[in-house]
Amino acid sequence: MESHNAEATSTGRNETPNEQQDRNWNDILQELRVMQTGVQIIAGFLLTLPFQQRFDDLKPAAVALYLILVVLAATATCLMLVPVALHRQMFRLQRKSTVVSTGHLVLKTVLVLVGLLITGTTTLIYYVVVGGTAGAIVAGVFSAVLVGGLFIYPRIVKYNQVK
Repeated sequence: MESHNAEATSTGRNETPNEQQDRNWNDILQELRVMQTGVQIIAGFLLTLPFQQRFDDLKPAAVALYLILVVLAATATCLMLVPVALHRQMFRLQRKSTVVSTGHLVLKTVLVLVGLLITGTTTLIYYVVVGGTAGAIVAGVFSAVLVGGLFIYPRIVKYNQVK
């Protein structure tokens, strides 16, 4: 019972380690659901592009970017299935901590892939609609936002919370 009280003191919650693992797993699933919708919308958009009349007019660089984006979308979609598949394989084996820690790592990877997918898709749209220079500017801006939002800002918040 002491570890239960220590856990409640350290997290501010009165939950057992199993309850904490359940809560963490539910958080991971909710985050995956939110990202899955966005990835599906972008993937659907990407899959329609080759059937558009202007697609044949794309320069090789734009076609290469498009193909990279299709691979990113497919990879992100596949990786989002990993935590669920792992959960199915470990169901009722009392291995929730493994499922949660692995799901956390996969989710961090998917976050980066989704950020790259959004950056690349926006870049491709600007490249096609406005031109290569505009596409390059958008790529730079979104890359900076991605690095700031996924890596720098969370570390600043974490550092300030530790103080």
